[in-house]
Amino acid sequence: MGIGIGIVLLVLGLILVTGVVNFDIGFVDDTGLGWIFVIVGALAIVLALVMNKQRSETRHVEERRETGPPR
Repeated sequence: MGIGIGIVLLVLGLILVTGVVNFDIGFVDDTGLGWIFVIVGALAIVLALVMNKQRSETRHVEERRETGPPR
């Protein structure tokens, strides 16, 4: 999941929590589902930022070995 999906989940969760949209599904609580989306969206954003930070600080070392007759 990236930052974009995290933002989408966060917005959908806040819409459900505030009660802007109500669904008539009997076995699903709109507010509970909204809080789940908010938590998952926030986690997705935080994890995406942490992974991007680690990726930018990664150093690559190139090692060369000569194959041939000894000197």
